[in-house]
Amino acid sequence: MKKIKIQLYTLLMAMFSLSACASCSTEREELMENESEKNEQESTPDQKPQTPSDNDVLVAYFSCTNTTKAVAEDIASITGGTLFRIEPEQPYSSADLNYNSDCRANREQNDPKSRPAIKHQIKDLDKYGIVFIGYPIWWGEAPRIISTFLESGDFKGKTIIPFCTSHSSGIGSNDANLHSLVSEADWKPGKRFSIGSNKKGIENWVESLNLNIKEQNNDMDYSKFPLDDGKNGQAPTIRLNSGYDMPIVGLGTYSLTGDICVNSVKAAIKAGFRKIDTAHMYGNEVEVGRGVRESGVPREEIFVATKIYPNQYDDPEAAIEECLRKLDIGFIDLMLLHHPGTNDVKAYKAMEKFVKKGKIRSIGVSCYYIKEIDDFVKKVNIKPALVQNEIHPYYQDLEIVPHIQSLGMAVEAWYPLGGRGHQKELLSDPVLTEIAQKHGKSVAQVILRWDLQRGVVVIPGSSNPEHMKENISIFDFELSPEEMKQIEALNRNEKHDWY
Repeated sequence: MKKIKIQLYTLLMAMFSLSACASCSTEREELMENESEKNEQESTPDQKPQTPSDNDVLVAYFSCTNTTKAVAEDIASITGGTLFRIEPEQPYSSADLNYNSDCRANREQNDPKSRPAIKHQIKDLDKYGIVFIGYPIWWGEAPRIISTFLESGDFKGKTIIPFCTSHSSGIGSNDANLHSLVSEADWKPGKRFSIGSNKKGIENWVESLNLNIKEQNNDMDYSKFPLDDGKNGQAPTIRLNSGYDMPIVGLGTYSLTGDICVNSVKAAIKAGFRKIDTAHMYGNEVEVGRGVRESGVPREEIFVATKIYPNQYDDPEAAIEECLRKLDIGFIDLMLLHHPGTNDVKAYKAMEKFVKKGKIRSIGVSCYYIKEIDDFVKKVNIKPALVQNEIHPYYQDLEIVPHIQSLGMAVEAWYPLGGRGHQKELLSDPVLTEIAQKHGKSVAQVILRWDLQRGVVVIPGSSNPEHMKENISIFDFELSPEEMKQIEALNRNEKHDWY
């Protein structure tokens, strides 16, 4: 009889354990579904601590399978906050999250003193006054790595707002249980979000907190870059409407192939470039990826953009997977449609799906002008973060650039130095030459600086390390309003390519 009671007790405890972790079931199921991929965490986009801007909101989160990540991204988008992924030094595998066994997660949760190590620490924590902290519920509690995070920095005096995700359970007392870790913080009541919570509901919750948060994304003026924040060899960044930061000077890789491309990417990164632009049609995504991996600079510090071509729009999912496979850098910071074409909306919506999967951070388009962009945005769900068009002193897009910027999108110039067959003429232009001599700069530097002062991102291409250094050394001079007008007068509405 005693033996039967023991067995019944054991069965009841097992049932309780299963019930307690029911809220984790969705995260576990997603992880099992993604187990065919090599370590889901290694291919998600928020592995880096992003550099904070003037905004004082930090959105930190821990997520094994991107469930909590989706809510965190919405909060960052709503508040203009900086995303920070709390990433364990030792990633969690499906075996670590096998809740029906003596797994790693089980052992950690049963040990109140457990503190799993964190791979990255947040930089400049003192700049943030408001901190959102997100996590999945494990056994009715916040994962122990959240305790590690709260004990890793000085959160004294900050406003902390927990949020969690679960399949069914409410937030309960798990948020309050964190208060003792930072007793001198201003803790706000936590919020539990179910799987697939919509952004409007999240926005309503944020508004109800009355935090007086300045919505940076809505206030971003893409016609004015923070040029004073840059220095030669280190371009400043802007925050895209997706919530991610992007350098305003990058390396274009059109026509770079083979080892020349690999070495050019490495040389550019060594010179201080942190943005690299490629495309399927360039035929060099493999080389660009290799250059990034061999650069010696952490992947999370480099912003990589690529594009899919109209002949890929019929099967865009396959095209996107091909880009990811060829680049082999885990995720893509920015993916563009190369230019309008049949099924471009279909292709863009496929990119939207990969944003939700965490494989792509930001998406946009190339060669879309006023009519094209106005028609296009009505048909898609995620507003393009960036529009890349032909722009140079002989084709200035005088009406198009401010129109796109007014829509809350960044503008980027391809062919900033004139392009194939036209660069020599542009770099010899007498007006530009005179301005360059006045500042002790090259004509190329004057053109690139002119772009930046218009709020136009530049991606000049080069395989010459000296030219690369020159192209990113444009933050120690400024063009006067008169000089800007002189350059504007050079406009011929002369396109140097067909689209």
